[in-house]
Amino acid sequence: MNSHPDSKRPSIYDISQEMSKVQFFNQDFNPHAPSIPALDMDTLPNKVLLQIFSYLPHKEILKSAQVCKKWRAIAYDPRLWKAVSLRPSYGGLENALLSLRQLGTTCSQISSIEALLALISVRFGPSLNLIELQTDQITAPVLHDLAAKCPNLQYLTLGEKDGCSKALHLITTGRIVSDFSNAAQLHDFSELQSFPSRLRSLTVCLSENIFLEGFLRKVYSFIGTLEVLHIIGTFEKWEDEEEEVYETININKLKSFTPNLRVMNLWGVPFLTDEHIESIAASLPLLECLSFNFCQAVTGSSLKQLLQRCKRLRSLHMEQTTLNSKHVIAAEWENTSIEELNIAATDVSSECLTSILTRLPNIRWLSASVLEHFTDQVLESWMKSGNCSKLVAIDLDTCDMLSDATLTEFIKRHGHQLTGLNLGGNEKLLEQFWLNVLPMMPSLEYEYFSAL
Repeated sequence: MNSHPDSKRPSIYDISQEMSKVQFFNQDFNPHAPSIPALDMDTLPNKVLLQIFSYLPHKEILKSAQVCKKWRAIAYDPRLWKAVSLRPSYGGLENALLSLRQLGTTCSQISSIEALLALISVRFGPSLNLIELQTDQITAPVLHDLAAKCPNLQYLTLGEKDGCSKALHLITTGRIVSDFSNAAQLHDFSELQSFPSRLRSLTVCLSENIFLEGFLRKVYSFIGTLEVLHIIGTFEKWEDEEEEVYETININKLKSFTPNLRVMNLWGVPFLTDEHIESIAASLPLLECLSFNFCQAVTGSSLKQLLQRCKRLRSLHMEQTTLNSKHVIAAEWENTSIEELNIAATDVSSECLTSILTRLPNIRWLSASVLEHFTDQVLESWMKSGNCSKLVAIDLDTCDMLSDATLTEFIKRHGHQLTGLNLGGNEKLLEQFWLNVLPMMPSLEYEYFSAL
């Protein structure tokens, strides 16, 4: 029998009722026992109830609002609505119309922009710092009201995107997300005169054929405070390599309005090339983290200039790019401050891997999964260089050219400092290997290995 996942999960009201039943049962079982205060949630102070409600998802808060007037008043408290999602695809409220009515607004249909504007004014206001909107709710009036009535808004998600769940895992709080990936066409933003202006982070999810310059031209003047920029491309939807790729966003122009960027994530952008990376390196000297995972037009010819110009760069992610080993070797790795490096699934040579790892004295985190040229000789050379001394996490998933003997020696030397280790996909590592090495890693917090 299949049932809805929420059908068996008790609500806060159910828990309250059970508490009362326990109290009555104790009194019936031993009527001579000393009386104790009733276990009734209504006797709790409002601030305690508010704290309890803060751990509930909004679906449960809306249900609890129907219990009594006291709970309804608590459910309406703006402090419980600092972060709101109206995107059901991402666990948000499924029936926004019902949500609006339960929050005390009057509206005839969820598509009514007036209803959403009322919700922003009446229930959210200055307390709101995160909201996720569906594509059809992204209009100039909504953005105007968010800018005017939600001065503390830092995280705004605009629209739906089914194809970039992996990329969105990289995104942290305190940001705005602009998602046009599933839109057939843009709304008319000719009347857009204001936009949230206290943003620390912006995320733009691209479409394959919708050009965003018209929209971005209206918001350039509001995004000068950005420190984090995420541009999520269409890699997961890109099926035909010969299909024409459109440059749907002007990265060079966008970065010129964000001179204070510390983090730039370009995920799966099919038109991104080394020329873009060189332009970024020339304009953003404060950059500390750069990621262009799944940007398969990047060959690494820009790495030398990037590492020379961005002296603060500590985190570099290049997973599943088309790196040329000669370009990578030519970069001056020994003069960088790189602490985090992702070169997974890049098909670089053993010589290239040895060259990189033996010239990175500060490496702390390494993702080198799915590298068929990561051999015993590479790992041995790395250990001899002494550059593993600061390593705390390493991903060697599906590096099946590594032998259990060499990995055992590596863990014997550095296992005490590791907090994360991934050795999945290596069929050579049997039960006895793990029995031998696990005691050598007392600080390990995350570990992954294949089922035996």
